[in-house]
Amino acid sequence: MKYYHNNRCRKSREGLAFLNEKDIHPEVINYMTDKINKADLLVLIEKLKMTALDLIRKNESFYKENIKEKSFTNEELIDWMIKEPKLIERPILENDNSAEIGRPKENFLKLIN
Repeated sequence: MKYYHNNRCRKSREGLAFLNEKDIHPEVINYMTDKINKADLLVLIEKLKMTALDLIRKNESFYKENIKEKSFTNEELIDWMIKEPKLIERPILENDNSAEIGRPKENFLKLIN
């Protein structure tokens, strides 16, 4: 399992602690410093069964200033997320066949039960 993590995010830290309490220790990917590549992001979006726009954090100022109310293709939005990883919703737990966003952290139970 992989855990896409932003250590500066309280929800991301809580999600990781939740998994550790369940004795689950995924590979932690700090996507803010170890940038996610396009191929991995495409696979992640597919596993999440959502669009790129669904995965973007709408409260980020970067989103409001550069993306909101504009028209972008899915590919262009993915490019934005690669350039500005803070746009990616977090935390995300990925296993072999699927992924879940940990908001709330209990969503992870779908992958670990």
